[in-house]
Amino acid sequence: MLKIGCHLSSSKGYEAMGKTAVSIQADTFQFFTRNPRGTKAKAMNEADVAKFLKLAGEEGITPILAHAPYILNACSADEGLRNLARDTMADDLVRMEYTPGNMYNFHPGCHVGQGTEAGIDFIAGMLNQILKPEQHTMVLLETMAGKGSEIGGRFEELRKIRDRVELRSHVGICLDTCHVWDGGYDIAEHLDEVVDEFDRVIGLEHLKAVHLNDSMNPLGAGKDRHARIGEGHIGYEALARVVRHPALRALPFYLETPNELDGYAREIAMMREAWER
Repeated sequence: MLKIGCHLSSSKGYEAMGKTAVSIQADTFQFFTRNPRGTKAKAMNEADVAKFLKLAGEEGITPILAHAPYILNACSADEGLRNLARDTMADDLVRMEYTPGNMYNFHPGCHVGQGTEAGIDFIAGMLNQILKPEQHTMVLLETMAGKGSEIGGRFEELRKIRDRVELRSHVGICLDTCHVWDGGYDIAEHLDEVVDEFDRVIGLEHLKAVHLNDSMNPLGAGKDRHARIGEGHIGYEALARVVRHPALRALPFYLETPNELDGYAREIAMMREAWER
């Protein structure tokens, strides 16, 4: 069966997220570890986590995907901002050990005029500082739309980051359908070729999750604006082919579309039906 969920609010804790996922027929979900526009985080509630782990075991909710705050920039020109990204993500990985065996996703960042190679070095350097051999969390680099000085708009850039990480076994990739489309990869008309290119450049064995989003923008716009499934330029049929693709269909999919819970429930049902065709 298709493994699919959506982004849920973490404000009421882990058990509440698990119950919400069950209520909309999701069997996984994504959440922010802390304020997505800041760095403040609530203390971990071990009783709440224990209740969630019990529920997750009963309902098959796995793997959950944590998302780093948007404001973090591991390749900023400002050393203080780079250190903030490092320290926040290091703390997040400690928190993720309360729910071992899951994943943590982050945007690589923007090099802000330093150049792509310098940005890649900073990102890989940060990962070399925070990754630990004993950790139980897979850290994911997200594919980006390539707007401005954003790193990760090309598969080759993510490959270079991963190649410079010492504990590469702890680093995978999350492919965002809106981002790659906005970045110029035509997943609507040439999905097989895009998948083959990913495999050639990075390796499909390193692809661990998919953000399933339509796009408000035409191919190659480089803007990153998500749309509901079937309401954007990628379209329902193309995204249905994504979830059914032989190289992708066993992966977990996470909706980040502009929806309330009823909209997510509808999209989850739509994509399950598409997957089963």
